[in-house]
Order: sequence, then structure tokens, then C-alpha cells
Amino acid sequence: MRKLTYHVATTADGFIARADGSWDFFPTEGGHIPEFVAAMNSYGAVLMGRKTYEVGLKVGVADPYPHLDSYVFSRTLKESPSPRVKLVSGDAAAVVRTLKAREGRDLWLCGGGELASVLFAEGLIDEVLLKLNPVLLGSGTPLLTHLKDPTRLELLSTKVYRGGVVLLHYSVPR
Repeated sequence: MRKLTYHVATTADGFIARADGSWDFFPTEGGHIPEFVAAMNSYGAVLMGRKTYEVGLKVGVADPYPHLDSYVFSRTLKESPSPRVKLVSGDAAAVVRTLKAREGRDLWLCGGGELASVLFAEGLIDEVLLKLNPVLLGSGTPLLTHLKDPTRLELLSTKVYRGGVVLLHYSVPR
């Protein structure tokens, strides 16, 4: 069975983007970048919520991860701007269960606090990779929007990069 990893950058106060979806405040240089690219290339598919997807779409990027199978979860988009990007409007948990059961490389949940919350509630996220950035934002898109019950995480590793970025790798015990 394929693993689903919520691999996401966050501020020290728990935001993954500004309210408008932009993330220009995250450091884009340093040792964490090549390692992130290597990790991104290890996945077989990327899952994202509509708001995450629309950040790129606003600047003309309809297929942000052409090397991956791409799935956008949305109740409002009616058709995909790219033939390679699959829209999912139905039961997100059912679709993710199907994707996890298929053969192939692991799945990357790259963003969407709402989508992450739904998938955590269904017990579908196996690992969390938080790239904790030395930034306080004060408001924006939260890492998670809601959780019915606390979700315990088991720390697997940490890595501190020059400049203050910290990578926290957790498993989600069942």
C-alpha cells in the first residue's frame, strides 16, 4: 500500500500561506531546497486542495508538477485547466483510499489545510513532513482547519538547516 505524506512548509505560528494563498515569505534558498526537490521527485502523485492549486493557476501554471500524477480536490471547479490534472469533486477519502491501494510510488499531499483535516479525520495520512520556517505570519491559511480529535504523531527525525529552517519528520501511528 502506498503511503500518503503531508509534506508542507509552515511558519512557526502554523500557517502554510497568506490568506490569498501566496507563500512569498518562505525562504527559497538554503540546504533545505535541494532536499525538498529530491523528496518531491520521489513521490508518484501529488494531491492538493483547490486553493493550493489556484495559486499557480493565477499565474498561468495549470500543471505545476508535470512529473507527477496530479489530483485537485474541489467542489467548485467544473473542469480541469490541464488534461493532466484530474479534478476530484466527490468523496475525497474514498478517492484517496483507492489511490493508496494502487501500485506505485507514495503520495504527496502538498497543501490544503482543509483537505489535510479531512484526510487526518479519516486516518489516511501516514506521515507528516513539516518544514518549519523561522517566520511568524500572524494570519493566513492554517496548517489544518479542524480536527475532531487530537492526532498523535511519532517523531522519526529532525534536521536543522543553516538559516533556521527545521525539518520535522513524523509518522502517524494507527
